[in-house]
Amino acid sequence: MKIDRRLIFNFDWTLALFVALIVGMGLLNLYSAGHGISSEPHVRQLRWVLLGMGVMVLAFAFDYRWIARYAYVLHALAVVLLVAVFAFGAVTKGSQRWINLGGFTMQPSELVKITLILALAKYFNDHRIEGSYGIRELFPPFLIVLVPFVLVLRQPDLGTALMLMILFGSMVLFIGIRWRTLLGLAALGILIIPVGWNFLAEYQKERVLTFIDPQRDPLGSGYHIIQSIIAVGSGGILGKGFMKGTQSQLKFLPEQQTDFVFSVFAEEWGFLGALLVLVLFLALILWGLKIAQHSRDYLGTLIAFGVTMLIFWGVFINVAMVLGMLPVVGIPLPFFSYGGSSMVKTMAAMGLLMNVSMRRYVLQS
Repeated sequence: MKIDRRLIFNFDWTLALFVALIVGMGLLNLYSAGHGISSEPHVRQLRWVLLGMGVMVLAFAFDYRWIARYAYVLHALAVVLLVAVFAFGAVTKGSQRWINLGGFTMQPSELVKITLILALAKYFNDHRIEGSYGIRELFPPFLIVLVPFVLVLRQPDLGTALMLMILFGSMVLFIGIRWRTLLGLAALGILIIPVGWNFLAEYQKERVLTFIDPQRDPLGSGYHIIQSIIAVGSGGILGKGFMKGTQSQLKFLPEQQTDFVFSVFAEEWGFLGALLVLVLFLALILWGLKIAQHSRDYLGTLIAFGVTMLIFWGVFINVAMVLGMLPVVGIPLPFFSYGGSSMVKTMAAMGLLMNVSMRRYVLQS
């Protein structure tokens, strides 16, 4: 494999600009959210950003077709790490999701989101069919997602497990599925809901019940979402000002550096500030879809679409969650929520998107 010099001239500055703007706003917001905390989360997050930039460069330096050759291997390694979590993982707040790697912790379930996209893209690219896919054709790729889904669900991490299934569903809808198959799977999903309820942990059931009625336990399971809605609503049109949010600065808002970091931003910058962030994310998502549309081959289209859906669903679920429109499921806001694994994973995803974009005009490598 050799690197084509034309790639230098095809660098996607627009994508890089969107990423830089959103990351910058995320760091600024994290500085405010972590004000008064001696560990200075924004400093640690900046280190993750720098590491993520290195991973992003690696992700776009090598031709995505070459990376896709090893998609199954990478996915298998990610699944092995998920298994290793149960043997070596640290238990935090009742969940076993992280592995200590000599000084820092890693969350393999974040890594598996990327390898899943690559593995599904490779499968659907290698097994293209005439017309739409049916149950028989979808069974092998379903196994690709089922194994990590079960492992992540047992950690337990319901939000990430559902995200894996959502990514799978998004890519299946994109490649085309027969109506009869789609209706059958939808009916099966509805029938499974009552059974699945019995497998949820008690705190997960509480989150669902709290979503339906936040006031049923305002000082317990409903506290997070009530404080979040108060923070967002109190921001008004223009916000209370940088580092002047009462809900966040007085620490009424829980998890304000991670799951509810968008509530901090909305309180301090108001509706217009929150709208600006969402517009930037929308621009990034539309740009990602454009890259998918103009990719030089079907594999690039699938990778770009999968990565774009990863960002779309991350933003959609997190924002809907902090606004009380979805149950609290612990999905981080891309580029904003504190977390090394999440940041590195998101930057790697942007590297893959850049990879497809840079090679859209290159015919040989």
